[in-house]
Amino acid sequence: MRAPASQAPAGRRPGRPGRGRSSLRRWLLVGITAVMACGVLLGLAFAGSPATLPEGVRIAGVDVGGLSATAARRQLERRSASLGRVPVTFVAGTHRWSVTPRSLGVEVDWAAAVEAAHRQGGGFGPVRGFRRLQTRFFGAELAPPTRIWDGALVYTVKRMAKVVDRRPQNASVQLRGLTPVIAGGSPGLALERDAAELVVARALASFSRRIVGLPVRVTAAEVRAANLRPALRQAKRALSAPVRLRLGTTRWRLPRWRIAELLSLPRAGSQELSVGGAGADRYFRRLSTTVEQEPEEASFVVSGSTVSVLPSRPGLGVDVPATRRRLLAALRSRSDREARLVVRTTAPARTTAGAKRMGITGLVGGYTTEYGGEPNRLHNVRLVAELIDGALVAPGATFSFNETTGERTAEKGFLEAPVIINGELQTGLGGGICQVSTTVFNAAYEAGLEIATRTNHALYISHYPLGRDATVNYPDLDLRFRNDTSSWLLLRTFVGDSALTVNLYGSPAGRRVETEAAPLVERAAAPVQRIADKGLLVGEQVLVQGGQPARSTSVRRRVYDAGGTLLHDTTWSSYYRSERAIVRVGSKPKPKPKVVPEVKPKPSDTPAGSTTTATTEPDKAAVPPPPPAAGDTAPPPPGPLSVQP
Repeated sequence: MRAPASQAPAGRRPGRPGRGRSSLRRWLLVGITAVMACGVLLGLAFAGSPATLPEGVRIAGVDVGGLSATAARRQLERRSASLGRVPVTFVAGTHRWSVTPRSLGVEVDWAAAVEAAHRQGGGFGPVRGFRRLQTRFFGAELAPPTRIWDGALVYTVKRMAKVVDRRPQNASVQLRGLTPVIAGGSPGLALERDAAELVVARALASFSRRIVGLPVRVTAAEVRAANLRPALRQAKRALSAPVRLRLGTTRWRLPRWRIAELLSLPRAGSQELSVGGAGADRYFRRLSTTVEQEPEEASFVVSGSTVSVLPSRPGLGVDVPATRRRLLAALRSRSDREARLVVRTTAPARTTAGAKRMGITGLVGGYTTEYGGEPNRLHNVRLVAELIDGALVAPGATFSFNETTGERTAEKGFLEAPVIINGELQTGLGGGICQVSTTVFNAAYEAGLEIATRTNHALYISHYPLGRDATVNYPDLDLRFRNDTSSWLLLRTFVGDSALTVNLYGSPAGRRVETEAAPLVERAAAPVQRIADKGLLVGEQVLVQGGQPARSTSVRRRVYDAGGTLLHDTTWSSYYRSERAIVRVGSKPKPKPKVVPEVKPKPSDTPAGSTTTATTEPDKAAVPPPPPAAGDTAPPPPGPLSVQP
């Protein structure tokens, strides 16, 4: 069944509200349209001509509003040209600099600046009007594009920074005479270079010639005057009266001027008063020389075959840091103006007790050799004997002759003297030291010690004990023996006018030494070198150097302890080279005999039966050469033989 026509459709409410909303929308649309129309009209009203720049636009501080682009550009270029040589003054603190745009090659693109200003008021009709309306009321400041010579700009700012930059200066306490005062510090300044370059470039591109400040960073000092007031009071008190240092009954008075030298006043960031600095160092060095005593080690005194210990003595030194602290406390005091000088004792490296524990009580072995020769050789013997005198060898340690004496050099005082080099007797630096090494070897030999290294001489030397010589040569040939006893060994040398004695002292253990020496055997004859000498007549000879044959021998040593136990059984074999004999042989021809002419005597002068014959000068009798020694080569040819002194 159909509903009546007058019945409202389902879902719609009856009445007027629907028509009200539709009316509201219509009115809203009308209002918006009206506003837009007004806006368009307003924009059109202020749009102006697109050929002119908008009002309120400024370029580099110059108002160009209402001008055409061409007029604005010409005006800006004329003004820029007129100011190209007019400097801009820049300031930083108390420093000033005048810089012209041309000096830095400043070039401004005014056309680009005008174009940018034109864009501020550009656009379609109403849009242009609204933009120009904005610039009219709020304005627009444009910086023109600028080109500048970077090298000149950087150099100029760097030169400015060199004048401006300074480190912060801390406040310090200083003396004016003997009165301490505070010297005020100053902040640090640093030109901010990057920002300064930008400021300089913009200022030179503008038309303003007002003074331009450069950006400067300020750094406060760490120590200000207020921080030093406590130290100032202490310094005044320290210098108010003299002070004394005391050590036992000895006192040193320090007047005010001396105190001023000793004080280290606050500076370089410090806020403390102290005793120190160069003046204090000098004073305590001088004071130490009057107070300090070097420690003396315990030493050994030899008397015959016994040894006693000379006691050690501790050293005495000034404890400078502790004394400085005590002196500062006295300087800070109003009443107690005396400080104790602090000293410290220093134990010697070898104390009396330590020396006694070394067990050196008596002689364990020694040997004496006789010597002579030229003064240089005697000097070398005494010098090297002095170098090894007093050497100490620990139990189990090895004595080295070369390590003890070091290299024998002229700087150490060694002289040229006869020495065996390459099997020949020559002159060399340090000749004679083998006298000492041989004596040391025999002392260790007789003490029954273990011999680690020993080398015989190249030539046989008769005044040394057979087969018991010992040569040294730094650094390859050394004499070494080991202390295989339970106590330390002390080596002492005693040099007389013609004899050298080397003794070894330790703890006598009753060692017994037995020696077997083989006879000296000749192995080869001495070679003979003949040298022609035009200064000698044929048949004459001079012996320059006597030779000796090659020889060899050996020595066996057995060492027993006090109980008869064999400790060492060692054989040393020695091989000695031959030494050539040198003979100068005459090569000068003998003069021919003189012929005496026959003289006929006068009848009255010649007795009857007398005759005269020619005579010749007889040859000198030849002196036969000495008989050759056993093993020598054939003797030189017959003729006079003399020995060269």
